[in-house]
Amino acid sequence: MITAARAPAAALVGTRKPRRRVDGWLWVALPGAVFLAVFFGYPLATVLLRSLTDPSPANYEVFAHSPAYLKILLQTFQISALVTIGCLVLGYPYAYLMAKAGGVWQSVLFAIVLLPIWTSFLVRSVAMQVWLQDTGVLNKVLMALGLTDGPVPLIRNTFGVTIGMTQILLPYLILPLYSVMRRVDPALVRAAASLGASPKRAFLRAYVPQTLPGVYSGGLLVFVLSLGFFIVPAILGGTEGSMIAKAIVDLVGKSQFGIASTLAVTLLAATFLILAIGSRFVRIRDVVGGGTP
Repeated sequence: MITAARAPAAALVGTRKPRRRVDGWLWVALPGAVFLAVFFGYPLATVLLRSLTDPSPANYEVFAHSPAYLKILLQTFQISALVTIGCLVLGYPYAYLMAKAGGVWQSVLFAIVLLPIWTSFLVRSVAMQVWLQDTGVLNKVLMALGLTDGPVPLIRNTFGVTIGMTQILLPYLILPLYSVMRRVDPALVRAAASLGASPKRAFLRAYVPQTLPGVYSGGLLVFVLSLGFFIVPAILGGTEGSMIAKAIVDLVGKSQFGIASTLAVTLLAATFLILAIGSRFVRIRDVVGGGTP
């Protein structure tokens, strides 16, 4: 009886998987961890400490009671939301076309998305300035067609910053969407059509819900990246199109390091809050490329 009772337990012990040794991987990861601690953790801790000690924690009270700082924080979120919506409106049909195209055309569409990523943000922002300024290409075309009597203010405002950031961040929404759309089973749309659904209804009810993970991950990535933009607001934005990163740089230039650190910590906290909310809809590992297929 004792032997029979112990047999299943012995069998379970025999089939237990051996524990992986991670000591070797810890040593491999150590240089990267030290690098992050020195060049990321230490500066971040310094900024946090400076926001509390230069001259005092009253920096946060100054920020909370300053209409100008609160306005620029709200404006940062507003522009980031507009950029995310613009990227979604432009990126969804493009990603759909990429997923449906085949052969050479898919490679061409993919190259069009990748080539801007390999170009400097500064170069692309200056090029956009040439297009949007009062004597730029777009205004000349509008006046030549008789649509306007004079130059339209397309720059030094929220519109110019939104357009400039959208053209830079658009690939970061297209690529996650394309990755998800490739895995959508086309038989779902055909099945919906065979059950009597119109092409539009089949697309909206059978296809679009399957691509929502790509929408969430791409939208979250674009929104978070937008929060910290500096180059585009500095080149294409004026007072109306300013964002919090530009305000931080301006304060540092005036040697107001305490309040600049306060704005930086506030922006970081807001980013973590957005990521915490976004994690309810999408896995953060998928956003940064760490998800398993």
